[in-house]
Amino acid sequence: MRIGIDVGGTNTDIVLMEGREVRAWYKTPTTADVTAGIINSLRHIIDEVSLDPASLDGVMIGTTHFTNAVVERRHLQETACLRLGLPATVCLPPMVDWPDDLRDVVGNHYFLAHGGHEFDGRVISPFDESEIRGIAEQIRDRGISAVAISSVFSPVNTEFEVRAGEIVADVIPDANVTLSSEIGRIGLLERENAAIMNGCLRTLALRTIAGFRAALEQMAIEAPFFISQNDGTLMNAEFAADYPVLTFASGPTNSMRGAAFLSGLRDAIVVDVGGTTTDIGVLQQGFPRVAALAVDIGGVRTNFRMPDTYNIGLGGGSLVQSEPIAVGPRSVGYEITDRALIFGGEEMTASDVMVATGKVDIGDRSRVTQITADFAQNVEGHMLEMVTNAVDRMKTSATPVPVIVVGGGSILLQEEIPGSSEMLKPPHFAVANAIGAAIAQVGGECDRIFSLEGSTRDEVLDQAKDEARQRAIAAGATSDSIEIVDVEEVPLAYLPGNAIRIAVKAVGDLEGA
Repeated sequence: MRIGIDVGGTNTDIVLMEGREVRAWYKTPTTADVTAGIINSLRHIIDEVSLDPASLDGVMIGTTHFTNAVVERRHLQETACLRLGLPATVCLPPMVDWPDDLRDVVGNHYFLAHGGHEFDGRVISPFDESEIRGIAEQIRDRGISAVAISSVFSPVNTEFEVRAGEIVADVIPDANVTLSSEIGRIGLLERENAAIMNGCLRTLALRTIAGFRAALEQMAIEAPFFISQNDGTLMNAEFAADYPVLTFASGPTNSMRGAAFLSGLRDAIVVDVGGTTTDIGVLQQGFPRVAALAVDIGGVRTNFRMPDTYNIGLGGGSLVQSEPIAVGPRSVGYEITDRALIFGGEEMTASDVMVATGKVDIGDRSRVTQITADFAQNVEGHMLEMVTNAVDRMKTSATPVPVIVVGGGSILLQEEIPGSSEMLKPPHFAVANAIGAAIAQVGGECDRIFSLEGSTRDEVLDQAKDEARQRAIAAGATSDSIEIVDVEEVPLAYLPGNAIRIAVKAVGDLEGA
């Protein structure tokens, strides 16, 4: 049996699954102390089914800790960036495109050194070990232990980043080093940004993972636990502590994976309605469609893998304005049980309006009798139009496609969404996010540019597949269960050397689960 937990900004959801069956589930408002909320959720599930903790194979947790830390500029560690590429790249230094307040929190420490490669693997300038050692000593003297290392075209050739990382670790024994080639893709600035962001989160990641482990120990759960990644797969706790940025946007991804599992559909649009926002994403072969462009996180452009999602300010706790009619983006969030009319509060929310239509039965309907039928109908139509426009934005053609509606706030959608071939609300739709975490596999990815000079296409494909497999194993997958689920080849005709970009994704079952 597995337990899946998804800690959102509004609710913490938990499910207990045995095989493909949901044995029990529970939804509770997220508490200020997220770890305490997890303990309370675990206690509820254990008591409800008289669960023996020893019978659990694994616990899967999706968390917004790290996304929130960047957005709120809190709990971030000062991080030094070491870029290899001189004499190139001087005109755009590290963190040049960061918001001023976030750059100040992280410290704006950066150093430029010789090194780097061209796209075809040729060296830009020779690697200078003494230069790197001198920079590492400066970083140590500033009292900084988090170091992000980036090198021009390092996804093509990682040699210089690896050597620089070894020197930094030698000079600063307690350093936590992030190599950009292990996280981001080809673009230097976006890949470098992702590495710096990962570096500044690693101390928080260690504390958070320790908190999760303490919560499980308090409930006498000895099963291994895993953290959700933003590509719909899992990573073990140690891997998550090293790469916390890979959790960004894991909430919507879990919902999409859960929607695929509950509906049996592998290709569809998923509409996940929460308490504050609605996230819309696209399922392809049972996994979220990956964003093709750089993704903005807390005002910083990054290019590591992220699901292609679109969100709107519509949720069960969204505040409703009457003149003119408007819903959201302001929301009562997790305080809905105190502030919404149907729960004895004083503010009109989208949930209040749906109760007034008579289509939803939650809370105390007698408290919304002042909402007229015409007004409720107009507001419901406005919400449906908001979702319809968002779904159209995510579609790649006018052809009707299935739409799966999940999330606790999906009570807002009671009518068929125009442009959909069918609209499904599968069983347990309210906790699809936790189910997505519970059923997830472990994944690994390779996204690099290869030169076919001196190699065949099959040889570089095999090399990319092997790299993806090794990353899946490092994240906690069993080697004999790994399969390649996606291969993308893009010939780069504008580059000499017969270059080709290859992206490979591998997934496998959990080690020990």
